[in-house]
Amino acid sequence: MTDFMKMLQQAQQMTGKLQEVQDALGKLSVVGTAGGGLVRVEADGKGTLKRVSIDPSVANPADVEMLEDLVTVAMQEAQKKARELSESEMKKVAGGLGLGGLPFKLPF
Repeated sequence: MTDFMKMLQQAQQMTGKLQEVQDALGKLSVVGTAGGGLVRVEADGKGTLKRVSIDPSVANPADVEMLEDLVTVAMQEAQKKARELSESEMKKVAGGLGLGGLPFKLPF
């Protein structure tokens, strides 16, 4: 029974820590760029896009497809950085609780 209580305490600690990390991630910022920085996309640490910045020199009405591609690449880069940041922070929480790394698999 003692082991179960210890596991329950660890689960409660982890829940609290995970919430803290989620709150912190929402306040962090990552940036994805494309076209040598002509297109910039900012996202929070959760991957939610916050801002898009486009240099006027790439806004060519005759080549809208290129601009669409640049925005897509910048968005993907920002979201990738946010995902990596989130994974890194979650691993810190799991490691600090002696649970190894996340994600972990449940037996069912």
